[in-house]
Amino acid sequence: MTKNIAVYGAYGHTGRFVVQELRRRGWNPVPSGRDPEKLKLFAGMETRVAAIDDPASLDRALAGTGAVINCAGPFLDTGAALIEAALRAGIPYLDIAAEQAAAQAVFERYGARAREAKIVAVPAMAFYGGLGDLLATAAMGDWKTADEILIAVALDSWHPTDGTRKTGERNTVTRVVVSQGKLVPHADPAPERMWDFPASFGKQEVVGVPLSEIIMIAQHLPAAEVHSFMNVAPLKDLGNAATPPPKLSEDGRSEQVFLVDVIARKGGVTRRAFAKGRDIYAVTAPLVVEAMERILRNPQREHGVFAPGELFDAKAFLGALSPAHLTFEVT
Repeated sequence: MTKNIAVYGAYGHTGRFVVQELRRRGWNPVPSGRDPEKLKLFAGMETRVAAIDDPASLDRALAGTGAVINCAGPFLDTGAALIEAALRAGIPYLDIAAEQAAAQAVFERYGARAREAKIVAVPAMAFYGGLGDLLATAAMGDWKTADEILIAVALDSWHPTDGTRKTGERNTVTRVVVSQGKLVPHADPAPERMWDFPASFGKQEVVGVPLSEIIMIAQHLPAAEVHSFMNVAPLKDLGNAATPPPKLSEDGRSEQVFLVDVIARKGGVTRRAFAKGRDIYAVTAPLVVEAMERILRNPQREHGVFAPGELFDAKAFLGALSPAHLTFEVT
């Protein structure tokens, strides 16, 4: 098994975390992107210039690698080209999309083709998307169905990267939730409510913000209602053009604190799973690299497009990241 892993968009904020995590675990990242000047950041490493609109350059970027991790948003613009290149190369594809439409497109357009090519694709394997899906799967436990799955994200602040801002500007597609068992447009205006988070956030005002975890959960967890929320303070940061990008501390991560809280309800019974940690961008790296490792080290796997909760043992996956990257609890 080759140790070479292609990282497209490697010089982006989250891409750099992914390269670092791969190296920490003994893999050989092959940074790639369209800007040769920015690739000079990776001195002493083999880098490969490739552009989304140049399939031949993407083929060269993926040649001899065991998987590709797409860190270049907006994923509405980059996802299809990278998946096509992964199909041609016959290697697993993972991305870190928060955009619902980008994640949904991977399932709808590439499920059959990924099975035929005998590869695995996992979109949205990140803080937004994958983490909520894993927590929802852990909360469901042995339940086959649920009346309701609710996801609430609490951040003490949100200093967005340039990539986050660009993705937000590009992502004008109507967002969806699950209602009466079907994906439907979310309510406008977005619903508001109070949420009693575990310590240290406690009671917070939250607003409906459906992101890619809705798409992931809808793929494999039958529930009549699936909705996601976020506390108000970070949304104000995100909406303020003057909010600066993340400021990193000595360990390379920002001081931002997050908590993702998931509640599953069936009749009068509720189950809960939540995870705490620091820096939503930094924690994405161990999430996506852990998924990549589990795919590559399980050659008898099924093939196709998957949400992480249907591909992996959710509790074991989260346990592998605790306590170095996050802590989690299921009640």
